[in-house]
Amino acid sequence: MERIWAPWRSEYVGGEDGTGECFFCAKAASGDDRGAHVLWRGKVSFCLLNRYPYNSGHLMIAPYRHTGDFAGLTSEESAEILETARRMVQALGEAMRPQGFNIGFNLGKAAGAGVVDHLHLHLVPRWEGDTNFMPVLASTRVMPQSLDEVFVLLRRALETGDEAGG
Repeated sequence: MERIWAPWRSEYVGGEDGTGECFFCAKAASGDDRGAHVLWRGKVSFCLLNRYPYNSGHLMIAPYRHTGDFAGLTSEESAEILETARRMVQALGEAMRPQGFNIGFNLGKAAGAGVVDHLHLHLVPRWEGDTNFMPVLASTRVMPQSLDEVFVLLRRALETGDEAGG
């Protein structure tokens, strides 16, 4: 096999939309949560699926406020982002049964932030052996589920958690 085509990644390579608008702000302002893959909205933050995931179920949690300043987060933003991460770990556990998680912020370009001006927490479900030859040889990840499938699974788990008082 000489090439593995992943045309959906061309938007990532060339920039999300070319407008220069912050995609977190655009997703937060969207009236179409399903289309924007916004899983949950809080008072000061929201959670969405990563359009270019490291693994199936890769989520991002961001404040609505456009800021890249972690130290400048309000207490309310900090608390809600962390509580959302806890809740999403629970939902991912129920919906996808991962064996572990990576959770963290990449603050600044030198730390690997792809979006420097709008901070966001990455939450990545992990399974033993989830890294295969594709990222090593072809710099490509193989996702077993579409974003729409993962969205439905996680929304269902979140609704079940809400009914159970989670």
